[in-house]
Amino acid sequence: MERLFPMMSWSFSELKQAVMIPELLWRWVLYLVLDVVTGNGKILSQVIRSQADLLVQYGGVSPKMAQEAHAQVIDGVVEAALQNANLTPFDLSAVAVTIGPGLSLCLRVGVRKARMIAGKHNLPMVGVHHMEAHALVARLTEKELQFPFLALLISGGHNLLILAQSVGRYVQLGTTIDDAIGEAYDKTARWLGLDMRRGGGPALEELALEGDPHAIKLSVPMQQHKDCNFSYAGLKTQVRRAIESKNIDVNNDPIVAASTKDRKLRADIAASFQELWLLGLELNTSG
Repeated sequence: MERLFPMMSWSFSELKQAVMIPELLWRWVLYLVLDVVTGNGKILSQVIRSQADLLVQYGGVSPKMAQEAHAQVIDGVVEAALQNANLTPFDLSAVAVTIGPGLSLCLRVGVRKARMIAGKHNLPMVGVHHMEAHALVARLTEKELQFPFLALLISGGHNLLILAQSVGRYVQLGTTIDDAIGEAYDKTARWLGLDMRRGGGPALEELALEGDPHAIKLSVPMQQHKDCNFSYAGLKTQVRRAIESKNIDVNNDPIVAASTKDRKLRADIAASFQELWLLGLELNTSG
């Protein structure tokens, strides 16, 4: 049995009282997320800090700037999470922290803080694999979910279709062979001149509601492949050519300054992009 996520070695049932979990997530924008949960999976508090402004400023994630931004807020995030849960560090039984995969500079901020808390209060520290945590979090909210189950993991840097057989035992059925869909969303949103402060995904999805998903002819990704792998580099190229063919100049005309006609063209491209990647996803996961 292939073990995809070798770094995670715990379950909620193994914790006695409460555990603090700093987590770095790609949801098309880089976030710092911290949860306080009980041993039976009850979420006592959750605090989230976004780096959407940095995304706009640098046209994407700048690892060094992201690290500094996390370092500036992590103390306050920890304090707020404990306060919201009406707890102190003395009430914790363990500290869990994301150790990868992800931006190493940002992960170090969380690991350093986790080590400090664990060392100061003599608590065990547990390293959590980012993608395994995403796969298993469904069991935190869906108490009836039993192994085995299928999990589709989609983020800015990953596309994975896995069969989860138990904690630590997984079979990878498919993965991205080039770009993940989050990367394609961000690039398409930027090419369309959208406001990136909330991330490319939300901005593009909102614009797509105004468009016709059949207006732009795009090919379904990986349609000829008889497997569960994903590919979005080709879809990005198709979108770029569609934008160029419509003579859309996002440098001089961002979406807020676009004419009614130009906005409709961009909305059609956004809607067509979204329709095609979802269709490709459906084909990849329907057997």
